[in-house]
Amino acid sequence: MQGPSLLPGLCFLLSLSEVMAQMTKATCPQCPQHAFCVHGTYCTCDSGYASDSGKKFFTFPLETCNDIDECKPPISIYCGLNAACQNVEGSFHCHCNPGYKLLSGDTQFENSSENTCQKTTSSKTTRDTEELQRVVEKFESLVTNDTPWAMGEKRDVASWATTLLQTVESSVLETALKSPEQKNQKIHNSTVAIETLVVTDNCSEEGKVFSLNTYMNSVDIRCNDIVQENVKGPTAIAFISYSSLGNIINATFFEGANGKDRVYLNSQVVSAAIGPERNTSLPKSVILSFQHMKMKPSSEKAVCVYWKSTNEGGQWSSDGCFLIQANKSHTICNSTHLSSFAVLMALTNQEEDPVLAVITYVGLGLSLLCLLLAALTFLLCKAIQNTSTSLHLQLSICLFLAHLLFLTAIDQTKIKLLCAIIAGALHYLYLASFTWMLLDGLHLFLTARNLTVVNYSSVTRFMKWLMFPVGYGVPALIVAITAASRPSLYGTRVRCWLDLNQGFIWSFLGPVCVIICVNLIFFILILWILKRKLSSLNTELSTIHNVRMLTLKAMAQLFILGCTWCLGLLQVGPAARVMAYLFTIINSLQGVFIFLVYCLLSQQVRKWFREIMISKPESETYTLSTRFGANSRPSEGGVFSQSN
Repeated sequence: MQGPSLLPGLCFLLSLSEVMAQMTKATCPQCPQHAFCVHGTYCTCDSGYASDSGKKFFTFPLETCNDIDECKPPISIYCGLNAACQNVEGSFHCHCNPGYKLLSGDTQFENSSENTCQKTTSSKTTRDTEELQRVVEKFESLVTNDTPWAMGEKRDVASWATTLLQTVESSVLETALKSPEQKNQKIHNSTVAIETLVVTDNCSEEGKVFSLNTYMNSVDIRCNDIVQENVKGPTAIAFISYSSLGNIINATFFEGANGKDRVYLNSQVVSAAIGPERNTSLPKSVILSFQHMKMKPSSEKAVCVYWKSTNEGGQWSSDGCFLIQANKSHTICNSTHLSSFAVLMALTNQEEDPVLAVITYVGLGLSLLCLLLAALTFLLCKAIQNTSTSLHLQLSICLFLAHLLFLTAIDQTKIKLLCAIIAGALHYLYLASFTWMLLDGLHLFLTARNLTVVNYSSVTRFMKWLMFPVGYGVPALIVAITAASRPSLYGTRVRCWLDLNQGFIWSFLGPVCVIICVNLIFFILILWILKRKLSSLNTELSTIHNVRMLTLKAMAQLFILGCTWCLGLLQVGPAARVMAYLFTIINSLQGVFIFLVYCLLSQQVRKWFREIMISKPESETYTLSTRFGANSRPSEGGVFSQSN
């Protein structure tokens, strides 16, 4: 379990231009990808896309627009006789079947009433492609008739898919080798696309590489790998893309997958085969390029897999398949064997360290208990109630609620809207916690600077006027701006926190980094001021227990003010694991430090505890600030109050 912590090396502020751009956006709601605003009030999807809800106009911030497949029911675009429809992202186009062409010479069209596919002049070519067309139609009928796989057990579905893939590959290769003079053939419709290549010259060109393309997928293979030495005559390679087969043999067939695995198929299933002899092993690897079905988020990694025949029928396996490169739209893999391939998307979650998880739960559990006790003490102990105590109380409340929500709801990702609300609440509570740490640091600095000043009223008035509007208002403003600009980035598939895409995490990291830097400056200035004040005291006072207690409390502020969160920046290199443990231990115990410093180490609070326990009369208190004059206000110093 990893909470919303600072990411290593990410300590750069949001630029002013980005913030102003967010604040000056028009009143129109933030529309999702593939959508635009209408009349400054509603969103509507671009042409070729439809909303999840089916509504043409919408305002729901988590709505998404998905590509409409115009080539499938209920739309089923009719391209005319001897033509097929092919869906593309946001649109579609029609193309003539093999053996036919447009009179205009164009390769694709959209309006069937103005374009007609005519037969080519070569009857031999038509005959050859018609045979390949029959293979395609046979496959289409098998996939369309869902009886063999829709009602069967998983094992039966896998066996059916394995047989289907092998049958189609064999039929396509056989058809291609029947007409070796037609070296390259292409055919495709809405369910399958095929390209074949026949080699008859035993690869006269050294190192020649062939590239076959179907449905925006491709395979690159060396000519020498296609030629089979023990075969007299031509050899062929077939490359086949299946547009919908991935819906049947999906990611649930991935070896080792279970119900908890978050993996899904993000490409079409493709097959590559050479013949006449089915050679699966190759001396050198082939390069496969896949177009993603949907854009790949940065939080996911691509896994290259192939369909492996097993005793259970078949399954996806990554053995012998390697990832070369992946971006948002494409993945490139290589393989040392030929088979059916696809791309799986898996979440790139760092494996949880069980020890860190235990430390997190135990530390936050202790902090929750201590924060609750501290909040009750600040509310009920009359002797310490002042501006400083009010700051500590608000910090304790915000941290308590943030830690409680984190422990109980960070993994509630099943309901998307609920997860987004939880992420927004965590964003606000942790920002509010850091803002109260900043106000606490400011108050400590002002108090330290005015230790010898008789009148504290100016500091007190300033903090009372400032703290609540800033402590709760500034975080609310930041969350409101980010939620209005990018509501869809609240909540991920892994946890209910901010999405790391598009720099959205900086709506949290930016303010936190600023607060940590400012509080570090305050801490250094406070230590410098204390050093000067203590050096001016007489020798007797500088050696008593109060000085050691004062130093201890001052050092404890380093933890309370959130400065130790900068340890997250040091989680790189060989020391990363050590820093991860230090970061988790120290920051999960922040509530313990608050209760220790402001309650257990306070003489006034300890007396109040004793009065509750044994009902003894209140005794006199002694504070360091009384050394500076009778008119000083020791309780306003908070951290500087000392026991005798």
